[in-house]
Amino acid sequence: MDKITLDIITPESVIFNGEVTSVTLPGAKGIFTVLIKHAPLISTLTKGKIIYNIDEKIFAVESNGGVVEVKNNVVTVCLETII
Repeated sequence: MDKITLDIITPESVIFNGEVTSVTLPGAKGIFTVLIKHAPLISTLTKGKIIYNIDEKIFAVESNGGVVEVKNNVVTVCLETII
């Protein structure tokens, strides 16, 4: 199965860097999920959970907001802070 590269970072540290099958994000206009071959986008994020799947295991990170870029099967999440 094809994977997406996910990077979750804050100004202080790298929270996660690896391959996932999907990632769900709390976008400013609603929650959305990124899968393989998703269209490129940039969005602001609101306070909420970032949920990602690795081989059918679910992981979550609580954030206070930030921005995300999706491009060429790479999802880069820049967070202000994590909860």
